[in-house]
Amino acid sequence: RPETDGILVAYTSIYGHTADAAEQLAEELRTKDQQVVVMDLARCDMAEAVAQAFRFSKLVLATPTYNGDVFPFTKTFIEHLTERNYQNRTVALVEAGSWAPAAAKVMTKELEGMKDITLTQNKVTVLGSLSDASRAQIEALADELSK
Repeated sequence: RPETDGILVAYTSIYGHTADAAEQLAEELRTKDQQVVVMDLARCDMAEAVAQAFRFSKLVLATPTYNGDVFPFTKTFIEHLTERNYQNRTVALVEAGSWAPAAAKVMTKELEGMKDITLTQNKVTVLGSLSDASRAQIEALADELSK
């Protein structure tokens, strides 16, 4: 069971656009009085990121599509969660890509094997850099995660 009602936003970013989306989502969640921790999976201690995922009731996975898959640090993070029987959480997805983002589809498939994982209705897709459309998706996701 989660220790804390809060949200871990775990992201990887290649050109900074996914990082921008993750930070904007965190900012939006904080305006709704949500406890949020943001971690860059490529630069943080992976064990600490896994511990935070188990601590909080909700998780946001944000990653660019990378060779038709997710960025390697995100893939490793999801594998760590799977190995440790991550369950009973709400998970939201943020994907990024320039022409054919597939990260949400890949992450959904990875999460299907986990017990009692609820995926949010809303997801965020960043095509290139943040746009009005992706900002609107971030707001909708923040609203859903705040309920």
